Amino acid sequence: MSNVGTLTRADLAEALHRQVGLSRADSGKLVEQILHEMCYALSEGENVKISGFGTFVLRDKGERVGRNPKTGIEVPIEPRRVLTFRASQMMRERISAAG
Repeated sequence: MSNVGTLTRADLAEALHRQVGLSRADSGKLVEQILHEMCYALSEGENVKISGFGTFVLRDKGERVGRNPKTGIEVPIEPRRVLTFRASQMMRERISAAG
């Protein structure tokens, strides 16, 4: 895995190749398929829960008034859907123990 602080698709595929024994091509396809399924579920309005890791949650935010910080002029902010991630308790414990 790369040591620059970012886990990439290639890193995940390489880990599958090493630890599970899949070919590099099959490992890459598996990673892509998992990400595709997650994206599809989210695009259909479903939340994605990975036990022991966390939950990707879609939230609808309503219209509100914002302010341009440079000019102070109020501008409307359109309603939108946002994606949030909520780490599982197990993940939070792992992260705090590692730090």
